Amino acid sequence: MTLALLFPGQGIQHPDMLPWLDRHPLAAPVLARMADHVGHDWRARLGDEDWLSRNSVAQCLVTGVSLAAWSILCPLLPRPAVLAGYSVGELAAYSAAGVMDAGKALDLAACRAGAMDRCAAGRPAGLMAVSGLNAGVIDSMCECFGLAMAIRIGPDRCVLGGLSASLDAALPALAAHGAEVTRLRVRIASHTPWMTAAAAEIAARIAPMDWNNSQSIVANNVDGTGRRDAAGLKAALASQMASTVQWDRCMDTLAERQPRCVLEVGPGSSLSRMWQARYPGIPARAVDAFQSAQGAASWVRRYLT
Repeated sequence: MTLALLFPGQGIQHPDMLPWLDRHPLAAPVLARMADHVGHDWRARLGDEDWLSRNSVAQCLVTGVSLAAWSILCPLLPRPAVLAGYSVGELAAYSAAGVMDAGKALDLAACRAGAMDRCAAGRPAGLMAVSGLNAGVIDSMCECFGLAMAIRIGPDRCVLGGLSASLDAALPALAAHGAEVTRLRVRIASHTPWMTAAAAEIAARIAPMDWNNSQSIVANNVDGTGRRDAAGLKAALASQMASTVQWDRCMDTLAERQPRCVLEVGPGSSLSRMWQARYPGIPARAVDAFQSAQGAASWVRRYLT
């Protein structure tokens, strides 16, 4: 009867994400708080790619939309046994696990984005998804072009981060080795040493905050370890900003709990597809694929009964 939840990170926000949220009263308080950060015309601006991909907008949007969806789903589903959030999605995971309320998670998303933007000021940077190469080739390419491993997804799939000029230089070389390469809609080198100052700023900000211990296990990005204690969750949240996201280990930690199914809560479906590639025997779906929260909840209940 075990349910696992995944919360996405930035880069997957899109103009048609979860339109049914706007009609549900349970989502209204979270969406209003999110609008305080990104503007009350946010839905009308989703077609503006420049605005949508801004770090200050994207992190709050993904956090807010994910938590608005969870505010509707929460009364319809049993408490999840284990959760994981991808990059900034870790904030939504913490909130869903009872560590903090949605408003505090959104405020922290805005603070996190601001710290990262200040850290990256004057240094155009970004992220690039790479698949089809083994770890040895990736390590060699990182050393050659001055890049860093930002996210590890699988044995031949990862996300690299670095300065834009370095990413541009590396792209044809990676492609020449047979890799599939995609520049992501992210304007900073998240989860790399370029974010060290931002991680320190967030660590100092959250240190005095009064957080609850988690009601469920949260698999943390920094090492894939499942945690419940507030102190450990704080340290992990700050550290992951300048360290490689061990997403493969996070998925393994969820799988160790033997969930009957996995639900991705938020815009897009990238995490559920990653899950199915790694654990095809455990069904996974994305909330964004359904026309309503009730549809998503009905799918979950099929596997939990």
